[in-house]
Amino acid sequence: MTARFKLLLQLALRNLVASRMNIAIGLLILSGTMFFVVFGALLQSISKSMARSVVGSISGHIQVYNSTSKDKVALYGDLTGGAPDLTPMTNFPQVKAALLGLPQIAAVVPMGTDNAVITTGNIVDVTLEKLRDLVRAKTQTSLREDLNALPSSELDKRIGIQVAHVRQIIKVLSTTALRSKEILSDDAIDKDAAAALARVSEDAFWNGFQAHPNEALEYLENRIAPQVTDAQLLYIGYLGTDLDAFRRVFDRMEIVDGTAVPTGHRGFLIPKFLYEDQLKLKQARRLDLIRDALADGKRITTDPDLRRWVKENREQTSDILLQLDAVETERVASGLRALLHSEEADLGALLDAFFNTNDDNFRARYQYFYDKMAPVLTLYRVRIGDILTIKSFSKSGSAQTVNVKVYGTFAFKGIEKSPLAGAMSMMDLMSFRDLYGYMTTDKKEELARIKEATGAKQVTRANAESELFGADNTGATATVDSRTITADQELAGHNRLQRIDDLLNRTYTEEEIESGVALSAAIILRDPTRIQSTIGQIDKLSMDQGLHVAAITWQTAAGTLGQLIVFLQGIVLFIALIIFLVALVIINNAMMMAAIQRTQVFGTLRAIGAQKRTVLTMVLLETVVLASFFGILGVAAGAGIVALIHHFGIPAPNEMAYFFFSGPKLLPELTVGNVVAALGLTLLVAIFSTIVPAFIATRVAPVRAMQADE
Repeated sequence: MTARFKLLLQLALRNLVASRMNIAIGLLILSGTMFFVVFGALLQSISKSMARSVVGSISGHIQVYNSTSKDKVALYGDLTGGAPDLTPMTNFPQVKAALLGLPQIAAVVPMGTDNAVITTGNIVDVTLEKLRDLVRAKTQTSLREDLNALPSSELDKRIGIQVAHVRQIIKVLSTTALRSKEILSDDAIDKDAAAALARVSEDAFWNGFQAHPNEALEYLENRIAPQVTDAQLLYIGYLGTDLDAFRRVFDRMEIVDGTAVPTGHRGFLIPKFLYEDQLKLKQARRLDLIRDALADGKRITTDPDLRRWVKENREQTSDILLQLDAVETERVASGLRALLHSEEADLGALLDAFFNTNDDNFRARYQYFYDKMAPVLTLYRVRIGDILTIKSFSKSGSAQTVNVKVYGTFAFKGIEKSPLAGAMSMMDLMSFRDLYGYMTTDKKEELARIKEATGAKQVTRANAESELFGADNTGATATVDSRTITADQELAGHNRLQRIDDLLNRTYTEEEIESGVALSAAIILRDPTRIQSTIGQIDKLSMDQGLHVAAITWQTAAGTLGQLIVFLQGIVLFIALIIFLVALVIINNAMMMAAIQRTQVFGTLRAIGAQKRTVLTMVLLETVVLASFFGILGVAAGAGIVALIHHFGIPAPNEMAYFFFSGPKLLPELTVGNVVAALGLTLLVAIFSTIVPAFIATRVAPVRAMQADE
């Protein structure tokens, strides 16, 4: 038996490249194997990259939430466009302790997501607020210690500067209104707005400012500020979490600007992508986009997007003009006249000429903008260190607001330019609970202070009637305890800034942070390949200990994004299946033709005494040798192509692809699974394509087989 096998193997090796047909079939096998290796590596790399982006940026490997919730966790929203209806986990400390008892779970991070609104006032609002602070400090009604500490002469000087800035803004608005009047019909002009502008442009209005500053400020805020349309209402998604725990566990997160929120403090972090894309001065943002496009090889003369950005920068200069007071306006204009070799006096015209950039002058203009102009401009609507007011609506429909300090911006390494990775802001868990509408320790303390200050009494449903109307329900008149509120009490009760400072400066313990509610929790596994088995363990643990939690994979927890990932993977697999079937048909036809052409050889072997089994074994052994030899060559060629692609990378074609590539480039890697799958599929296709025609050929009578060519 062994000798016969050795003989058949020698024949298979001798016939390996003995005919052109074998070489042709071998090249087909080589090409198919090479395709399987390359395409399999790309498919697996894309799948792993998408998983790294979602798992490493927000979801973790598994998300757990209250099993009684109406919806599942959807960190990136669901198809309805709204936030999922989740029942909070009120037993999070117990849940965390139980989950950490499972050997596969390395970390548990509490979190919750929702949507909110932030409003960035326009330049008039900002300037008038500064002026109002100075007026308050001048009349000793402001509690801003940094302003009250200034001497009266310095306050007068600062008030004068701010007044000059407001008048400069009014001058710009008046000029814009005159230009609009030239192209609009009388019916399209807001006559009340025009009259208000005319009034504040007169010296008489400002001559009375010192005597009645508050009335003048109120008029400016109500009648002038609304005419400037650069105020921004920004809808944001936010993640409330234990920020320290999040940074420890999600190591792709890095602080880009500013600092991390101090341990145990309230605070807010803005994604760097959102900060640049939505909160930056539009002219500066467009300059950055043009710079990046030029670095990628694009040209202003040929790219329509770049030309559009140049045009918008030239036409939309009011944001810059409104920011500058008279002194700064002249300083910027003087610099531009020198740069442009112009004698133009109007800053608007100078800015138009300055932003008229092309491929030759862009880099110099870009550098000049950031070196000379940016220092006197407010580049961002929200600055690091600002106290941001965030508004949201609770599930009951009531409006909730929190005030948090912006400590910095952050990004996730490798996917900094991805809109998906840069869409979710972060806040501390205590502020999240306030904004979501849950009772927190701070709210309880505030309610207690209000009750004590007002003498309010707790009234239950059972005794509400007797407490409000008297025990005999005869309409007895209740007496009110009248108190005199001192100035100090009034300030203590109504000083909003002081209350905000108290909350922002308070340090919370880890126990306080974790003892409140959480909407969900991210779970990080020690072995990411054991997601399904760990989910089974969590479900059993929840049932045994009555935790009332459900566990889902990162893909399900990603919501709409997860469904998109599944859809894209399905498309890729469908394409792979089509190509695989085409390769199967081609190789099958080639192998069948080769087997049929050897019918005479099979008949001769049968005539000299070879059994059917021997002939069939010989054919299959030759096929295995042929497929293995050229399959190994195909694997080697595929591995070389994968290594070459990995070396250079496949650049992300757009910002969305950054997220799916988990970086600016896709770097495919060859795994043992890819090699085994490619060789296995090649052998299966080759054997399947050979065995049927060979079996048919061996059933032909030897005499007929030997006469096949006659």
